[in-house]
Amino acid sequence: MDAIDILLTRGVDGIYPSHDALEKVLRSGKKLKLYQGFDPSGTQFHIGHAVGLRKLRQWQDLGHHVIFLIGDGTGQAGDPSGKTRSRGKFLTNEELRQNAKDYVLQAKKIVRFDGPNPAEILYNGDWLNKLTLVDILDIAGHFSWQQLAERDLYQERIKSGEELNFREALYPLLQGYDSVAMNVDLELGGKDQLFNMLAGRQLVSQILHKEKFVMTVPLLTDSKGTKIGKTEGNVIGLTDAPAEFYAKIMSLGDDAIIPCFTLLTDISTEEIEAKMKQGENPMTLKKQLAFELTKMLNDEKLAKKAQEEFESVHQKGESVSVTAPVFETKQTDWNIIDLFIATNQVTSKSEARRLFEQQAIEINNAKCQMLNIKLKDGDIIKIGKRKFVKIHVI
Repeated sequence: MDAIDILLTRGVDGIYPSHDALEKVLRSGKKLKLYQGFDPSGTQFHIGHAVGLRKLRQWQDLGHHVIFLIGDGTGQAGDPSGKTRSRGKFLTNEELRQNAKDYVLQAKKIVRFDGPNPAEILYNGDWLNKLTLVDILDIAGHFSWQQLAERDLYQERIKSGEELNFREALYPLLQGYDSVAMNVDLELGGKDQLFNMLAGRQLVSQILHKEKFVMTVPLLTDSKGTKIGKTEGNVIGLTDAPAEFYAKIMSLGDDAIIPCFTLLTDISTEEIEAKMKQGENPMTLKKQLAFELTKMLNDEKLAKKAQEEFESVHQKGESVSVTAPVFETKQTDWNIIDLFIATNQVTSKSEARRLFEQQAIEINNAKCQMLNIKLKDGDIIKIGKRKFVKIHVI
């Protein structure tokens, strides 16, 4: 396959209106203007974001005009995609811009913002916050209520009795208008964004009277459909320290190996699948994966060092203080359940209670027998077989 084939197939969920239509345009030599938007509802990019960022880089390397869009405007509406209930709080433009202050620093691990053909950085609050009432009514006039109400997500909320805030319902219109404001030829995003991106395709057709392509990428999930990027409460951040990042990749389940190789590396997935069928130890494959991803986000020297530290710490039984994430606290008296929630090591109190009852918790290599504990600076807490937290009392 050549570069265009790879661009249009590997790590792609769907292309609208069709793969063939987009390939025809690309084979003609035309350069497209395209974008992916990122609402800064949080402050950190994780490996789930890397799927789209890698695809942006592929477009960029082929000479296309890539826009890295920060959604400080759409973020005020609150994207309901993938959410089973309404948000408890809607962020202001100022809060969103504050959250996004390090977005480019994190994204530049993958996307090029300087040098040849750098990505352009835009904020959609610059045009969305200037829309007048008439502008918003004109945008809304391009959609029917039935079209919006029939969205699967909205129907699921209604059937389950969950609230659908009308503020959220307006979100696809605002995201759709981004494509008009930037006059793009293509929008890239996760497959959970398809409804919003097709709204933009409709607006571009009706307002700008031209074609807008949509390319969706798969969500990074394991075989159960659970999103990868947060592993048991721990964000695997693109800017995590190399040793910490490597260790977090190693903590993923074996069913994450194929999806991560497919969507986050250029290594042949056929090669990896063949090794798994031949009985290759999953630990060996995960070490290869962790090394490749650490190298991609840092460099080969740091990846080798991270691998050596992991092997020393986790395979030879030495101190975990090198790779363990640090939890800072002024409080020393803790209920172990509350501690796990505070450190994001579990997703629920019931999970924490189950780990305690199964005696799967150790403090400084000793089984934790009491719910109420007293911490001191430097304590190492082990949860299950692979997760560690180092306590720093401030």
